[in-house]
Order: sequence, then C-alpha cells, then structure tokens
Amino acid sequence: MSDSKIVVDGVTKSFNGVLPVIDGVSFNVDGGEFVAIVGPSGCGKSTLLNIIAGFERQDRGAIRIDGVERVGPGPKGIVISQYGSVFPWLTVQQNLMFGLNGSGHCDKAALADHYAAMVGLEGFETAYPHELSGGMLKRVELARALAVKPEILYMDEPFSALDALMNLRMRIMLRRILSEERHTVLLITHDVEEAVHMADRILVLSPRPAIIQTTFHVSLPHPRKLSSPEAQSLREAILRELGL
Repeated sequence: MSDSKIVVDGVTKSFNGVLPVIDGVSFNVDGGEFVAIVGPSGCGKSTLLNIIAGFERQDRGAIRIDGVERVGPGPKGIVISQYGSVFPWLTVQQNLMFGLNGSGHCDKAALADHYAAMVGLEGFETAYPHELSGGMLKRVELARALAVKPEILYMDEPFSALDALMNLRMRIMLRRILSEERHTVLLITHDVEEAVHMADRILVLSPRPAIIQTTFHVSLPHPRKLSSPEAQSLREAILRELGL
C-alpha cells in the first residue's frame, strides 16, 4: 500500500460529458513534497487541482488522501488561488483569526499575530485591507492559510497578479516558511521559472485532454539561483516540452 500523502489514480474529466479535459492522469505526492504542475493555457490544470482538493468530481478514477478516498473538500488541505479572499471589513488580525479553533480569543489573537509576523506584517495587525498593497494582501491570505495549520497547500497561480519583484519576494518568503513548517504543496502555475524556483518535482501536462507528458525531478538545493546553468538548463528543457 502506498504511503503517499496524495494519490491521483487514473483521473478522467470531461465538460458536460462531451469535451474531454483530463485523460487518465495518475501521480503520487509524498508528505512534505512540493510538486508543481505546468502546462499550456486551457489544458485543465486548475480543473485537476479542484478535483484533487475535492471541489469538483472526476468522471473516472480516484483521489486518495492519506489512503482515504476523497469524496469532497476535507480539513487537511486549504486552497490559495489567484483571486484574493481577504475579507475587506476585517483587520489583518481578524482575517487571520477567521476560521481558527482555539480555547479562547487571546489564544487566537496570539496565533494570528505569530503568522502575521512570519509573513512580515508585524505592526499591521490592526490595518484594514484597503490600507494595504497588493503584495501585503497576498501575505495576509498566505498567513491565514498557514494559521489553520493545513497539512496540504493547494496553490492555483497564487502570485500571478503580482509584479515580477513582489512575485519573487513571495516565493522566497514561502520557501523560508516551508523550511520551518512542514507542508505538502501542490502548485498550479503557468510560470516555468516559478516552478523551477520552488518545486521538488515538476509535472508537465499536455494540451487538452491533459496527460502527464513529462516529469522533471529538481535536485537543486535551496535557496536556488535561477541564473545558475543548472536552473537555466531545466527551464529550457521544460519550455521545449511546452513547444517553446
């Protein structure tokens, strides 16, 4: 029996039973592993993530989390998407406390403040979203996800709306956090550089209906220098698989 955290077993999906989107995709993700999925636009990356996270149903195949078949969203994972989900009427601290289970308000506040500091928002706990930059809002969203201590982070192009510099800063910050806290991460991205920078393994999907076209194992140590010959060679190899 597999001891993988996530098992994707022969998942197939069509839209309206007519348009094939995913064609028998299978792969495993080990506990604590960071797997990135890249592919051409419209190939079904986000649909596949939604199926794995339990928000959509596959036509055939199975998803198992810790050996248990997934039939819907579960408490072990949380989704961070490209579309912000910060509540504008709550402060940073109140946003981070939302959804926390604790014995009392003080415990929740302390935990919220801990994760605010972890993402560099110390001193902004009482600020409202309209007072923050786009990059700071994304940090609030990341901190809120981490505060509930999920075992799995499902990330759907989480930094795509940020400018290149802030995107890089967020990636560096996330890698630092992952070195301190153990999470299993499944990242959907169209950004090959982001995948090379972050992931332990990169799956390249084919055009729709998607299959896993190629898998790249990334052995480069962190922190990674994207300008290194090894990183550039990997980036070029992935781009070739994508037809570029």
